Amino acid sequence: MSELDDINDRILRELGRDGRLSNIALAERVGLSPSACLRRVQELERRGIITGYRAVLDRTKVGAGFVAYIGVGLNDHSKASQEAFERAMSQARAVRECHNITGTIEYLLRVECADIAAYKAFHTDLLGALPQVNGITSYVVMGSPKDERA
Repeated sequence: MSELDDINDRILRELGRDGRLSNIALAERVGLSPSACLRRVQELERRGIITGYRAVLDRTKVGAGFVAYIGVGLNDHSKASQEAFERAMSQARAVRECHNITGTIEYLLRVECADIAAYKAFHTDLLGALPQVNGITSYVVMGSPKDERA
């Protein structure tokens, strides 16, 4: 199988829209026989290009309709400090994404919780209590006209 040719790109795009597509429906959409399509999907999985399939949730219906992005600066740039912060974020249920970034801050978080009161508790009791944290800047999401994350 070639690298990411046009057919592989179409397969990935279709599965990104609907990961529950049957192989027959996927094959029809990308113009392949079902057996050729299945071989390509299996190869994309084997190569680690497709790493999993997820359900897209209505966050408000599961009690996590409040979304904020948070820029976090650390007071210490050591490996130990970063690892401690990352461990804390990996255990925080409200943290849906944690990215180590370049620039004036070290981390960008996506936090989802029930409401502003739950966010305040996360901000004050967890994030603000970490000894590594030097600065916190919150950006509350008011709407998401485009969101293609699974």
